[in-house]
Amino acid sequence: MREHIIPWLQGLGLSAELAALVTVLAGVVGVLLLAYVVNLIAKRLLLRLLNYLISKTETKLDDAFVERRVFARLSHLAPSLVIYLLLPLVLAGHPTLIAVTLKLTQIYMILVGALVVGALLNVANDIYRTFDTSRQIPLKGFFQVAKVVLFCIAGIIVLAIILDKTPLYLLSGLGALTAVLLIVFKDPILGFVAGIQLSANKMVAIGDWIEMPSHSADGDVVEVALTTVKVRNWDKTITTIPTYDLITRPFKNWKGMQETGGRRIKRSISIDMGTIRLCDEQALARLSKIQFIREYLDRKREELAEHNAAHEIDDTSLVNGRHLTNVGTFRAYVEAYLHNHPRIRQDMTFLVRQLAPDEHGLPIEIYVFTNTVAWGEYEGIQADIFDHILAVVPEFDLRVFQRPSGADVDGALRRG
Repeated sequence: MREHIIPWLQGLGLSAELAALVTVLAGVVGVLLLAYVVNLIAKRLLLRLLNYLISKTETKLDDAFVERRVFARLSHLAPSLVIYLLLPLVLAGHPTLIAVTLKLTQIYMILVGALVVGALLNVANDIYRTFDTSRQIPLKGFFQVAKVVLFCIAGIIVLAIILDKTPLYLLSGLGALTAVLLIVFKDPILGFVAGIQLSANKMVAIGDWIEMPSHSADGDVVEVALTTVKVRNWDKTITTIPTYDLITRPFKNWKGMQETGGRRIKRSISIDMGTIRLCDEQALARLSKIQFIREYLDRKREELAEHNAAHEIDDTSLVNGRHLTNVGTFRAYVEAYLHNHPRIRQDMTFLVRQLAPDEHGLPIEIYVFTNTVAWGEYEGIQADIFDHILAVVPEFDLRVFQRPSGADVDGALRRG
């Protein structure tokens, strides 16, 4: 074609050099216009048609290709291929321009290819997250490592094209840069190692409730990435924890509690030790009216009566022999009340015990498990239980200890 265009331009009065230049410029413009048209066809027609077809499919897995812009990035290869294939033909006789054009086009296509593969890795991660296994073994960190390796390889190839060297030549010189690379990629390397340990040992998974005071984190894990783990706290803030810290610093994972289906209540009330006393017959008769401990009192009274009779105990004084106490009877009531509570697990640890007396009185601790792990329900059950227990304490002639307040002092002065 050049052989026909140049003579024709010379016939119009142009010199040979000018005719050749005009021919080259016209060819370059033509190739660029063709590339532009191909770009429009790829983006406005083919891409829209492909997105439309994907939106009409029943499966949702292919939607990730649209959301991650895989085909949108792939469409950038169409105009570059036109330029790569046709522009050298137009620039025939100009080896320097051809070499520069080919290098620039190759670099562009390599970068686009890397972006496409990176988008495909994102798609693979999105599809993997639709499976239940992803909650136990998150692979986002591994996909991120693959993307880092991908772009490093792309960078090496681009550098090799610019320097006109083989990639193997550049790789052979990376040994001297190992120390620098270790410093630059320290966090990704540590995160990658930590991610392997977290996944292999099933220490943290998406959806787990973890508590890490050193980072003020207390909430659900929403993302496990290469270098960070994101936790949505209960106040809806987001805490970002370096992945490596999860294997070097202590944290609490509440996953075990969630899997068992029971959440622990471990709380005590302190009884004023000045109100603890032995129960006489009048007190026992009154307490026997309480349904939950009626059988307990009948059994214990019979047992203690037999014991005192066998040992010829003088029962004219309550100090002699064995007798029930109001605090022991109260503890038996609490235990019976919890055994009859519909929201308390009877197949898990169940304790109502005394702790060591201290300056605040005698602690009676409740150590049981609810039959739900939902936070709101758990707090409601716990509150209802202690509402009831605190209300019945006076029925046993006991008093809950609390530090004197101004109102207490004022009341004492008025009574005095």
